[in-house]
Amino acid sequence: MTVTVEALKQRYPDAEGFKFGDSAETSAWLIALVRSGKKVATCGALRDFQNGEPMPVIGRRDIALNWDDTPALVIETVELVQCRFDEITEAMALAEGEDDSLQGWRDGHGAYFERNGGFSPDMQIVWERFILIEDLA
Repeated sequence: MTVTVEALKQRYPDAEGFKFGDSAETSAWLIALVRSGKKVATCGALRDFQNGEPMPVIGRRDIALNWDDTPALVIETVELVQCRFDEITEAMALAEGEDDSLQGWRDGHGAYFERNGGFSPDMQIVWERFILIEDLA
């Protein structure tokens, strides 16, 4: 039985919906990394949150959506750090589960931010650690 966003909103009334990545392929890959337990963190540009994207909140449970807007996961934010892009530590980068090194994280995320509004090493980042609450697959 497929769970709807509406049903999840009844269970988690404060939940915000969001998507990982900036394409269907990337989104599916990142969701798979969360499901495998390798990805336990994510980040976004502060500018995106200032421009209307819902800011993560410690203790809030949010709904990660598949690219087609169907629910994939429910996560709970357990830690937030706001810092410059170039202040992300290796431990923070590796917690995102996408790369095997800080440099790999910098290269991939620098390109991502460049594609999605511009990149600068001193840009402000909101980094989030989360736990998986429900896998809706």
